[in-house]
Amino acid sequence: MALIDSAAPPRARIVRRTRFGRLFGGGTDGNEQLTAVAGVILLVLFAVLGISIVRIGQLLWLHLFLGVLLVGPVALKLASTGYRFVRYYTANPAYRRKGPPHPLMRMLGPVVILSTLAVFLTGLLLLIDGPTASSMLRLLHKLSFFAWLAAVGVHVLGHLLELPFALRAVSRAERRSHNLPGSRGRGLAVLAAMAGGLVLALLFLPDIHHWTSGGLYGPRYLH
Repeated sequence: MALIDSAAPPRARIVRRTRFGRLFGGGTDGNEQLTAVAGVILLVLFAVLGISIVRIGQLLWLHLFLGVLLVGPVALKLASTGYRFVRYYTANPAYRRKGPPHPLMRMLGPVVILSTLAVFLTGLLLLIDGPTASSMLRLLHKLSFFAWLAAVGVHVLGHLLELPFALRAVSRAERRSHNLPGSRGRGLAVLAAMAGGLVLALLFLPDIHHWTSGGLYGPRYLH
């Protein structure tokens, strides 16, 4: 394959590099942009999820549906931040120059990841088990939720303080190139994450119906 590539006409190699750049280019600025977009989507969806928790008796169906749909954008956020982590610690020059996240964010990172996995895993298991799920599983879901809420609260606050610097970095990249390379690929990644979460939520509709039909959202099933 390398021999074929080296023998290819220069114009063909340029076309391939251009197509690759449209999908995967952007470097550290592109990664930062994708992480920021995923973060904004999550903030909006988490806000709606919070409303459903406050009105859980009436909005249990929304809470369950959003809980499953969020798997897609959460996976995208973990992938974008994980990619930066791997590139930095494998000594990629561009990511080394950009530097690591703030020490507090680095210390908090494993807690955010583990609590996120715990709250979503226990939530999905609850959904699958149905309203008669064990009290232990319910307790684990509640405990993981409170741990996740505390960790994500600090995480969001820390990144809000960094947001002006991140926006300036992306703005500088946009001025250097009218269209930051890889924008098409980042757009497809966001759409795939949302579509994947939606498909998963639709697949869980029978389980959601099991929880919400026939008055099963009453207090004795929620506590």
